[in-house]
Amino acid sequence: METTLRKIGNSRGVILPAVLLAQVGIEDQVDIQVEQGKLILMPAYKRPRVGWFDGYQAEQDDDAWQGYIATAEEDNEWTW
Repeated sequence: METTLRKIGNSRGVILPAVLLAQVGIEDQVDIQVEQGKLILMPAYKRPRVGWFDGYQAEQDDDAWQGYIATAEEDNEWTW
């Protein structure tokens, strides 16, 4: 399918027919990449785990375990 680029502000845009969008599952957001001189347009999927640690602040004693080595008595308490 051939179409014309349209001026949108300082950019250019293309109107994509609803039939094509439905065929590839694009609804609201797209991911655009350039590969070997071609524009690749794909549905934008939410990436799992993005933002899970936003706003996380470690407890003050979280660092207390760094470098901890169990003694022989403590090690014997575990079932291996």
